[in-house]
Amino acid sequence: MNLKSSELVVNEDGSVYHLNLLPEEIAGKIILVGDPDRVPKVSKYFDKIEVKKNKREFYTHTGMLRGERITVMSTGIGTENIDIVMNELDALVNIDLQKKEIKSEKTALELFRLGTCGSVNPEIEVDNMLVTENVVGLDGLLHFYSDYEFENDFSKNFLANFPYEKIKPMLYFSDWCEEISGYYKDAKYRGNTATFPGFYAPQGRELRLKAIDEKFLEKLNDLGVSNFEMETSAIYGLSKLLGHKALTVNCVIANRRRGEFSADHHASENNMIEWVLERIIM
Repeated sequence: MNLKSSELVVNEDGSVYHLNLLPEEIAGKIILVGDPDRVPKVSKYFDKIEVKKNKREFYTHTGMLRGERITVMSTGIGTENIDIVMNELDALVNIDLQKKEIKSEKTALELFRLGTCGSVNPEIEVDNMLVTENVVGLDGLLHFYSDYEFENDFSKNFLANFPYEKIKPMLYFSDWCEEISGYYKDAKYRGNTATFPGFYAPQGRELRLKAIDEKFLEKLNDLGVSNFEMETSAIYGLSKLLGHKALTVNCVIANRRRGEFSADHHASENNMIEWVLERIIM
């Protein structure tokens, strides 16, 4: 069965619609970063850059590092962008874009989110790496996919004790790909991440608008959450649905419970990039 042109949109040159990429322009290992400015901060370590393309907030560099092909791509902020990135990356490897046919044999990409986060656990020190094992999404994205189901001890405990009934229907859960978790086995922290659909009230900040509860972050910590950001739940959940392997590492640049922020978050960001590249390309 051929996919309709309205469902799989391609550009005139045959590239996928938003990412503006052809299948041969990505590697099997892909680093996902939020900020487009972070893409050259990663690719400057490549031995050679073969591809440089962009469209909107999606910037992609593909090249070689220590004899292995690798891609770094910006996603922009939020799970709505991850929905685009994950589906179009999958299309690049698992759909014949010319015939618009799903391939019978599937390719599994290795996807590494590399970002920064805030901590809700007062014991977690800033400027350290935290790898996400379990994740809860508070944005509702995975409920739009009919086949998604996930349950483990973390999700059962979280659902049983989550006190915000208005938000509860939006929750969904996922976890890391244990098969590739060994890349980051020496990270200082391994934790449970909350993915939020915004930066202000969803993360407990108040400017002119009041947040739902001044104890929101503290209550999340009581439910086992160690840190928060804005993309991982969609990356983990969609990877499971599509058959890809995903792992998130964040550098903790803020501890919200202690009111601390990294003294030099740019240095922390660079340390994280070097730390990640040393481990995923041996």
